[in-house]
Amino acid sequence: MSCKVSKSQLSGNITCPTNKSYSHRAVFIASLTNGHSKIENVLRSADTNATILACKNFGAQISENDAILEIKNENNSIRPAEIDVGNSGTTIRIATAIAGLCDGKSTLTGDSSIQKRPMQPLLDALESIGAKCTSNDGCPPITINGVIQGGKIKIPGNISSQFISAILLIAPLTQKGIELEIDGELVSKPYLDATIATMRKFGADVETISEYKKYLILKQEYSATNFLVPSDFSSLALLLSAAVIVGNKLSINVEIGDLPQGDKEFLNILKKLGVSVIINEKVITVECPQQLQGGKFDLSNTPDLLPPLAILILKSKNPIEIFNVKHARYKETDRIKIICRELKKIGLKVEEKEDGMILENSEKLTCADFNSENDHRLFMAFSIVGMFLGDCTVSDPESVAISYPNFISEINKVGGKIDSSA
Repeated sequence: MSCKVSKSQLSGNITCPTNKSYSHRAVFIASLTNGHSKIENVLRSADTNATILACKNFGAQISENDAILEIKNENNSIRPAEIDVGNSGTTIRIATAIAGLCDGKSTLTGDSSIQKRPMQPLLDALESIGAKCTSNDGCPPITINGVIQGGKIKIPGNISSQFISAILLIAPLTQKGIELEIDGELVSKPYLDATIATMRKFGADVETISEYKKYLILKQEYSATNFLVPSDFSSLALLLSAAVIVGNKLSINVEIGDLPQGDKEFLNILKKLGVSVIINEKVITVECPQQLQGGKFDLSNTPDLLPPLAILILKSKNPIEIFNVKHARYKETDRIKIICRELKKIGLKVEEKEDGMILENSEKLTCADFNSENDHRLFMAFSIVGMFLGDCTVSDPESVAISYPNFISEINKVGGKIDSSA
């Protein structure tokens, strides 16, 4: 299925969706807590719903009232489960670690995209502390037999920070605790910060021996708490790109909160490109020059900023070079390959690199039929390009259910012309 996207100009007020990463982490930890927790402002999307269902299957009692969840685990016990995570990489990585806490066999799988996602480093780590694991050549479907005991773990950091987050999150509940050493350079560091911040909100003590290298988590219990999920700066980056490319006094409502989010870096990226970002309490607006400055950008810690940054080439007079983001090839899709392939269709000069790309604008841009490969962030990015050019189509509009279910309707309310019935 594809939708038709016509030339559009966005104005008015739009609300940024809440944070997917913190929704995942808060729901998982609350489900491992002996007590009654309340999670507010939860993003309700296909991915987070997969986490909620996984936690129910593990034995948590979850009462749902739209974006408010009441979660308890009265016996503080975790049972083996059969889990289908759909398209959610975060869910399968963290749920795999939790399965290691269970006395018995759990099976975990997902859609065709998930079945290509690497899992071997996490499986190796779990086996080193007592789990028995099987997989399809290091990818889902997988089985996990516990119970893990804890101890020392060494795990590579260059593929996905989710492996490290998964181990940290379950560490307090192991018999020996866990001393975790990260081998090599860690990618997506802010997501590890988000995990530790959430653990601390639930009362866990995480000792940093060497930042992004070594951590010690002793055996302990999580404490029930009330947790407010902030806005999602990954989604905000796409809305800000839309404001720059096709906006006309578009304002964005946000709940910034006090929790770390690496994708806040997009505000600094915009400033480097020449965009003025105005934050007035809980509203963000931008003021843009006729043409952006271009520049070189290291996205090693913020891979989800690749799509919103890449499309800003539409307004840039100088090239935009994006590097140190090879791990974006292991997201829902190979985002480097697909962004380069699709942006070439409209006449941009694109050089694909192993770890990024170099983009150069052109005076002769044309409309195109974009294939988002069922990747939610690529669908949104290509839709923004379509609103700039007009007379485009973008495939797989249903993919936005992963992180921003109301994207099309919300964009259309502020002037967008995205026809999903086409």
